Amino acid sequence: MKRARQKVVAENEAPQTSQKSKRQKTRLYGSMDWGSLPHHVILHIFQFLPLVDRARASSVCRRWNEVFHIPDLWRRFEFELSQPATSYLKSTHPDLIQQIIKRHADHLQYVSFKVDSSTEAAEAACDILSQLVNCSIKTLGLISTAKPSFMNVSKAHFASALTVVFVNSKSLSSVKIDDTPLDDPSLKVLVANNSDTLKLLKMSSCPHVSPAGILCVADQCHGLKELALNYYILSDELLLALSSEKHANLEHLRIDVVSENPGQVEFHTIKKQSWDALVKHSPKVNIVMYFFLYEEEFDAFFREETPVTHLYFGRAVSKAMLGRIGLNCPRLIELVVCANGLQPLDDELIRIAEHCKNLTAMGLGECEVTCRGFIEFVKMCGGRLTQLSIMEEVLIPDNDYSLERLHLEVSKHLGRMWFPDMMPSW
Repeated sequence: MKRARQKVVAENEAPQTSQKSKRQKTRLYGSMDWGSLPHHVILHIFQFLPLVDRARASSVCRRWNEVFHIPDLWRRFEFELSQPATSYLKSTHPDLIQQIIKRHADHLQYVSFKVDSSTEAAEAACDILSQLVNCSIKTLGLISTAKPSFMNVSKAHFASALTVVFVNSKSLSSVKIDDTPLDDPSLKVLVANNSDTLKLLKMSSCPHVSPAGILCVADQCHGLKELALNYYILSDELLLALSSEKHANLEHLRIDVVSENPGQVEFHTIKKQSWDALVKHSPKVNIVMYFFLYEEEFDAFFREETPVTHLYFGRAVSKAMLGRIGLNCPRLIELVVCANGLQPLDDELIRIAEHCKNLTAMGLGECEVTCRGFIEFVKMCGGRLTQLSIMEEVLIPDNDYSLERLHLEVSKHLGRMWFPDMMPSW
C-alpha cells in the first residue's frame, strides 16, 4: 500500500515538475535582453547569415544595427546580379548595393561579382566597380554563370570600370577575370599600380589580350605564383620571363587550348628550351592543359618533351597523340580523356604507364580498352594510382578476363576495392 501511494504521488508530481520547468524556461528566455549580447557574439552570428537575413536582423535593435556596420563584416562580399525573369540567381537588392557603396566601400577587401548571362547584369557590375573609388581591394573575381555576359559589355565601359579598381586598390593580390573584354592597356594599368602585390591572375578566354600584354605582366610582377591564360598568348618569351632570376617560383600555370571551328586556328609550337627553363627555375610548378580541339589540330603538341603535369581532353584525341604523350610527358600526374574512338588504347596506356612514373590519376570516357590491356596498365602503375575513373562501357571483355574477374584483379593491384564507373566522375 505504501509503495502504491508513493507511485500515485510521484505520478501527480511529475506533471507539476514538468510545468514548473517550462515556466522557468519561459521566464528565463522571456527576460533575456537579446540586445545586450556582446558585439563579438552578434558578429559571429551575422557571418553565418545570408545578406538579406543579416539586413533584416540589423533592424531588431540599435546594438544589432551597430554590429551590421562593423567593418570586419564587410571585408568579404559577393554581389549577385541578374535579370529575375530569366535567372536562378537572387540578385542583391539595389538599395543594399547603394548602402554598401556609401558606407562600406573602403572596408571591402575580398570582392566578387556573380552575374547571369544577361548584358544588363554585367553592365550593372561595371557600374558598381566604377563607384569603388575609396576601396582597398585585395582579391577581385568576375564570375559569369553563362555566356556571353561580360563579353557583350563595351570594351570602353569595362576598361573604365577596371581602371578605377586597379588604380585605387594598390594592393591587389588575386584577379580572376576569365571570359571578359580585358585588353592590354587595362593590364598595363593593373601592373603599374599592383606589381608588388599581384600573385594570382586568371584571364582565360580574354580575346583582346595579346602576347605582348601578358608579357608585360610577367616582366614586372615578379611575385606572380599562379597564371591562367589561353594558349594563343603563350610564348617562348613569356616562359623565359617567368624563369628570370628576379621572378618568384611559379606554382601553377593553366593553359586552355581551344578551337571553336576546325582549321581556323594554326597552333604554334613552344620550344623545349623554354619549357626546360621554366621547370629549372620552378621545379615544383604544376602545368595544367585543357584541350578542346579537333583531332586534326593536335599536330603542334608534344612533338618534344613537354613538362605538363595535368592533361584534360574535352573532345576526341587520336591514338597517335596519346602515344606521343606516353613518350614525351614524363612529369604527367593526371590524365583525363573524354573521348577517343573505336580503336583499343592498350598500347598507348601501357606506354604511358611505362614512361610517366608520376601518374597518379586517370579518367577514361568514350574510349575502348581490352580488359587484358587495362589490367596490364594497372599492374604497371600499382598502388600509386590514387584516382582511377573508368566508364564500364570502355572495357572490352576478352578470352582471359570478364568484367567480374577484372574488378577482382584491378582491386588486387591497387590494394583497395575498385569498380568501374557507371557515369563520369570528372
